Amino acid sequence: MKILKYVFIIVLLFCAALSYAQSTVELASEAYRTEDYKKSIQLYEQVLAQNVSEGKESAEIYYNLGNAYFRNGETAKAILNYERALLLNPGDSDIRHNLRFARTRIEDKIDTSDSFFLTNWVNSFKNLFSSNTWANIAIALFMAFLACIAAFLFVRRMWIRKTAFYAGIVIFVFMLVANLFAFNQKNSRINRNTGIVMAASASIMTSPDANSQELFRLHEGTKVKLNKTDGNWIEIEIANGSVGWTSKENVEVI
Repeated sequence: MKILKYVFIIVLLFCAALSYAQSTVELASEAYRTEDYKKSIQLYEQVLAQNVSEGKESAEIYYNLGNAYFRNGETAKAILNYERALLLNPGDSDIRHNLRFARTRIEDKIDTSDSFFLTNWVNSFKNLFSSNTWANIAIALFMAFLACIAAFLFVRRMWIRKTAFYAGIVIFVFMLVANLFAFNQKNSRINRNTGIVMAASASIMTSPDANSQELFRLHEGTKVKLNKTDGNWIEIEIANGSVGWTSKENVEVI
């Protein structure tokens, strides 16, 4: 009976927490609709804090928070949250559209280094789905692969066996690709090595030293790659390949 009592209490607390989160989201959405963006931001941040404490993340919450920040004139924070939403749901066209639009409002216009067209195509294809979706696709393909093996081994008709053999090869290749994409997406989500410049103006130096030479300046909202750290300094790389050091306080990890 004691065990049942504890289980009941845990379920009750879980339901209460879930109800609180849902009501807070509803209040945040209502504040956004009435153009009270500061209140909407505050409420969405509360939901995010609760999610983080529970080890959860929500692309929808990040997206809505990004919208609230953008409407409140805080472009860098909007971009940061759109990028976080995109990590969790890379195939969402609304997130991509709003992110592209927000980027038009930032000061830095950096020419990107040209990438091989095949690399761009593979990345676009990979970003159609999240890691969980790719994992589910891989599982479905594995089941289809097993069916092809069974057909090849146990069906007597030659044309069915040939079809199963060649189909199995194709399915196996696609299964490997889906697994690779799932791993890559999950790795990008866990080992985050990109960030957004949050400072109004950030000096990028030749070395992790305030007395070193300034290479250039970046402004809020610019996306950077995070290479390595040295004390309170972090080495960043921008889209055109330029590298330099800046204070950790100037950048927030996506």
